[in-house]
Amino acid sequence: MFKKYPTRRQFLNYGKLSLLILLNSCSNSLKKIKISFQSSLYPKSFKDTFPRILQQENINFSKNKSEKNKIKLSKSDFILINDGWLDSINFENFQNIKNIFSNDLLDNRSIDLLNSFKEYQRNKLFPIGVVPYAVIIKNNKDLIYDARKSWDFLLAEKLKGKIIFPQSPRIMVSISKKISKKNSLSKLKAQSMLFEDKNSINWLINSHASVAIIPFSLCEKYLRFDSRLSVVFPNNGVPLMWNFLLTKSKMNNRILVDWIKSLEKRATIDKLANQGWYLPFKNQFSQSKYNIKIASNYDGPSKKCWENSWSLPPLNNEEKLNLENMWNQSLTP
Repeated sequence: MFKKYPTRRQFLNYGKLSLLILLNSCSNSLKKIKISFQSSLYPKSFKDTFPRILQQENINFSKNKSEKNKIKLSKSDFILINDGWLDSINFENFQNIKNIFSNDLLDNRSIDLLNSFKEYQRNKLFPIGVVPYAVIIKNNKDLIYDARKSWDFLLAEKLKGKIIFPQSPRIMVSISKKISKKNSLSKLKAQSMLFEDKNSINWLINSHASVAIIPFSLCEKYLRFDSRLSVVFPNNGVPLMWNFLLTKSKMNNRILVDWIKSLEKRATIDKLANQGWYLPFKNQFSQSKYNIKIASNYDGPSKKCWENSWSLPPLNNEEKLNLENMWNQSLTP
């Protein structure tokens, strides 16, 4: 027959087991949810919006084949990535995010960009920020007027060998198409000092360079303390760098919804725009940041500039080959 009551030893063992179950339950409930992104590309005002439950993982998408990055990506619940690195991820690893956020939240510019992706891709992408490229001019305030009118100013003789361009043939080609001179791509390449992304602002400050073309969010803070620097956004538009959110987990939708909702606070929108990060949401206050009038050297793009700015939608294989050939065939004049 079974004993009606447990022995003292059994009672203690039951207590130990219950405690272990409780501790394990608490541990799982407090487990951080991971978000991976390349930290150096995001302004502090944006990173400050992350919910505390998110554990931030810094990842360099240019080294996506490294074992360390693969491990980080495999363990991430969410990732943030800009449009230049989308080819480095496998969309099959992510959930549809369209089920969480409807297009009613997004403005026309972001919806147009999403429509340029294949359906299985756009259903998994949520545009969370757009950053305009800026022209930073050092010690040449006389260039500001011409630079504000158009990109033609880049071909000025005084700038030969003094321009730091983005390390992106596609951005270079897109800018060359905005210049009215013949063989503009070849002429632009002849004006270059170097092609750089990560350290372009440091090169500009610490070299004989006069101009650098940089995402606004990566250079805005330098404008506040270096009086030699001026920022210009040509009226015929600038390239736009888009940033997307992707999710791997269906279990954490509430976190995403609450986070995105928090971004729509006026104070948050102000802080983000002041650091060169613009929300592609259609609410009125977000859209007001695209309609400013230039009042100082620290303002963002004018309404006219935004209207003429362009995104870089995904390329098919033929377009990639044509771009590569165009770049390789653009000989220095």
